[in-house]
Formats: sequence, C-alpha cells, structure tokens
Amino acid sequence: MAKDLKAGDAVEWDSSGGHSKGKVVKKLTKPTQIKGHKVAASPDNPEFLVKSDKSGGEAAHKPSALKKAK
Repeated sequence: MAKDLKAGDAVEWDSSGGHSKGKVVKKLTKPTQIKGHKVAASPDNPEFLVKSDKSGGEAAHKPSALKKAK
C-alpha cells in the first residue's frame, strides 16, 4: 500500500487501458467530485489525485491501487 505518497511522487497503476504512469497531484482527505464522479475520501480512507503522463487526465485512486514508480 502507498499511504506515504505525497504531491510530486511518480506512481504507476493498472487501468482498463493497461499499465499507466503519472504523478500524485495531492492527497484527498474529504469527499469531493472529479469530473462528476463522487470520491468518498476521508482522513481514515484517503485517496490520491493522480495526473496521467499519457493522457494528462486526472483521477482519484485508492492507495492500494498505486505503486511508487522506480
């Protein structure tokens, strides 16, 4: 799990389009919406806003879905 991530960290994850890489924009610790999608983040269950290197799009990911890129 990658709960110790911070803004600017390079990360990778598996997506429907294959393997993706990007950077952490910020840690989300309260409920929010991204592109109409409800993100149920909280201090006890944070999510990370990540910007994809390939598409430039941003999405929220659970810590368990992210790995620090090498």
